Amino acid sequence: MNIGWEIDDCRLPIADWRRRSKPFRFSNRQSQSFAALGTNRQFLLCVSAFLCLIFMPSDRGAAASTPAKPSDTARKLVALTFDDGPRPWVLKGNSQPTFASPSLLDLLDREGVKATFFVMAWRLAPAADRECRKIDAGITCRQAAEEEHRRGHEIENHTYGHGDFRRMNKRYGEEWILNDIDRASRTIQPITGVKPRYLRPPDWEIWPELAQHIEARGYHVMTKSTSVPAAWRDVDSEDYFCYGKNQSKCPQPSLYDYVLRTIAQRERQGVDDQILVFHELPNSVEILSKLIPELKKRGYTFVTLQKYMEAVAPSRSTGP
Repeated sequence: MNIGWEIDDCRLPIADWRRRSKPFRFSNRQSQSFAALGTNRQFLLCVSAFLCLIFMPSDRGAAASTPAKPSDTARKLVALTFDDGPRPWVLKGNSQPTFASPSLLDLLDREGVKATFFVMAWRLAPAADRECRKIDAGITCRQAAEEEHRRGHEIENHTYGHGDFRRMNKRYGEEWILNDIDRASRTIQPITGVKPRYLRPPDWEIWPELAQHIEARGYHVMTKSTSVPAAWRDVDSEDYFCYGKNQSKCPQPSLYDYVLRTIAQRERQGVDDQILVFHELPNSVEILSKLIPELKKRGYTFVTLQKYMEAVAPSRSTGP
């Protein structure tokens, strides 16, 4: 235990000794008393310690009272990510019956959280404007993505057309899939100024050979596979089961409890870093309004996916 001083460091600075006008002496009675106790080693050690405390420089005491700051590597990290956007009516919020939603972007701002959005790039094209404004939040999908970027969030690749990879491979071949991914990056880059680094396959459907070919093009493929360390795996919130008419598969007793249970289970396995996957849905915004403060109380720090990878998986933060 470090109590702020060491028993053998009892020397006064030379200048302090010189300032004394008279040498320090015990009285005859004190000398006799101490001589009688001289054989008591424990007593002498206590006296030495007491003198150290008296003459110890005051700045050392101040330093001892200040707790050590934990290193960045000791922090528990969360990369909060969202799939299938941009959906302006969720990002900006709306009050339309059956589709009402608080503003996701405003929630993130209030909580000081920077998130990562995996967008379906077809929504960023002018042809999508009409579809994007069916539930009108006053902006198009592309404008919503620009707003995400302005507020400091990351935008990553969820393909252009969001087609199932196995089905697309059977119909059109692997090259079609690779071109669809690159097309999405070309659509996103004018908004962010950088090529997306990360790709999340629709529904995580992928196979090793295709993953290798995608990573050869400079992407890091997000996965739930147990073939990678647990801290690198996506944690699926399953929020999509809790939206719409059929919610029979929605986790019980609640989505909020399910996510916390999942994180607690990972922690028991020694995994204190989490990549959480949600979708731009009204119920997700409501859950996150409680979940974000709760995770902060439990010692988690929210970061973008890029910063997460730089801390947790440096070798995978810049592609292959």
